[in-house]
Amino acid sequence: MRRNVVCALVAIWLLSAAAHSSDADYQQGMKLLAAKDYTHSFDSLEHAIAEDPDNLRYANDYRRAVILSNDKAAYDRALHFFETSIAAHPNSANLHLNYGFAYVDKIPVAGSITQVILANNALLEFSKAVEIQPSWINYYTRGASYLFWPKVFEKTPLGVADLKKALELQKKGPRHSYYVRVYIALGDAYWKTDDLKKAHATWQQGLGEFPENAKLKSRMALQGDELKAVIEDALDPDKRVDTDLKELWSE
Repeated sequence: MRRNVVCALVAIWLLSAAAHSSDADYQQGMKLLAAKDYTHSFDSLEHAIAEDPDNLRYANDYRRAVILSNDKAAYDRALHFFETSIAAHPNSANLHLNYGFAYVDKIPVAGSITQVILANNALLEFSKAVEIQPSWINYYTRGASYLFWPKVFEKTPLGVADLKKALELQKKGPRHSYYVRVYIALGDAYWKTDDLKKAHATWQQGLGEFPENAKLKSRMALQGDELKAVIEDALDPDKRVDTDLKELWSE
């Protein structure tokens, strides 16, 4: 009995020490990022993630540092880092999610053929995240990512299915400001499948919960080519997608 207690205390101490070490590395990495010392910032943030691989915030801010560096080589460094991290921690949904986002982050600086490869690799990682943890963020992310594919690939119905699951999940708990994204994306998905009635109904439902949202207001106010221009602009693969997840913890 005493031995079990001692082992448990040692395990708790080790976990506490690891958490303290990872936070110290994270804070150092963010200080270096603020000073625009990108290379050393990457080092510290990678150490933080290695010590706490399922920490969503660490991985998110590491990717943000890569984007802010404006260094094309940094995208490949991040992809390689996530690949090796997942090899060591294959069941971390948050690692798979951020690995997928790392592919998305690189899309704007890649050529058109490479963009398709990156988008496909991102979907594979998002799917693994859903399989491991069928959460709101994972369903929403994969669902929204399907919408960026041209109609010829027939992925939009898959997006509708994922976004409907995300909508079901968000109705089961307290409301968060970022839930408005599902109403926007699901309406856009219906629009892409030429179901304008469902698109408008979805945007209208979203306005009922988020009456001040400008994106929902504009979609309800426009029609025809003007509405098409707004949605196609939002789903332009050459534009950088906002993959910053800070809303999840900033509330």
